[in-house]
Amino acid sequence: MTPACDPAVLAGQMADACAWADRTLGRISVALVYGGISAEDQLYISKSPPEQLSVTALSDTLTGLGVRYEVLDPCRPSFIRDLARFDVALPNLHGPFGEDGRLQGLLDYLRVPYCGSGVAASAIAADKILCKHMMASLGVPTPAWRTCPGPAAVWPGRPVMVKPRMGGSSVGMSLARREEDLSGAIAEAESSDPPGVLIEDHLPGVPVTVGVLELPAGIAVFPPLATQVHDGDFYDADAKLDAAGEGTVSCTQAALPAPVTAALNTYVARLWGGLGCHGMARADFIAAGDGTVAALEVNTTPGMSYDSNFITAAGLLGFGHADVVIAILREALTRPRYDAPLPVPDFTGRPVQHS
Repeated sequence: MTPACDPAVLAGQMADACAWADRTLGRISVALVYGGISAEDQLYISKSPPEQLSVTALSDTLTGLGVRYEVLDPCRPSFIRDLARFDVALPNLHGPFGEDGRLQGLLDYLRVPYCGSGVAASAIAADKILCKHMMASLGVPTPAWRTCPGPAAVWPGRPVMVKPRMGGSSVGMSLARREEDLSGAIAEAESSDPPGVLIEDHLPGVPVTVGVLELPAGIAVFPPLATQVHDGDFYDADAKLDAAGEGTVSCTQAALPAPVTAALNTYVARLWGGLGCHGMARADFIAAGDGTVAALEVNTTPGMSYDSNFITAAGLLGFGHADVVIAILREALTRPRYDAPLPVPDFTGRPVQHS
């Protein structure tokens, strides 16, 4: 899908999405899927004030748009039965079971349209090791890496980032600057589920993130945001949470040379198309001082709180929270269906009649 950069084009496409919303949103029901199914989501739900949660912002926006919706917790026994009652699902789960293709596969089986990427893109992006292979195949530069178990436990003689294979928000991730730090960092990362550890060369530079939103005729690539950590070694889970509002991290539009921004846009579009993303995504990079960039991760379910990186970057293009929600709902409900329709599961309890 072709990136759209011209402000007039973007405004026209958003106007088309809003016209669709005026015709449609009053007639549909939305399952807002949110709950503590992963360690990442449990962390945010347990420690963040309500106003910092995505579910708060999404609930407010859906109410403002006049949409009938209900928050569905995937940890409740009635979750699957309840999902089948809605016209579309808006998942905002992160980590295993919510962002890694398993929820998306369930929704496909239930024949419920949903916001965001499908099974394959979600599964590959969520798995940091598989995503590294995808980056290499697409010609997207990424820091040198290795996996553990294997030769990874041998100290390479330079700082490394040690990451669990799955999960986000830097949960279980460590920066090992010295050889004696490596074994402890690996042990922490190995405690995640499923098992697997990625050890990645730590590149000095500016962490930047680039969001993508799918519009009716193309994708909008957001201006890159630069992340500055004021208290800590890197952008870890505590810094991202910032539950006390101490301002330990700031995210502002990155002041990058035009060729660097152009490279970021190229690589983001390449990752989007290569993975087969839908709806929205966010890719994280390191911009080095020599003008090169290296991709770190792809997030197919960005956080949607008012102050999240994704919503902040959308605002740089003039898109509000409601605009983003409209765009992803429109994409979900207008995405082409499968060629061969599948039967919708019957939860009524009536006996099945076989012909």
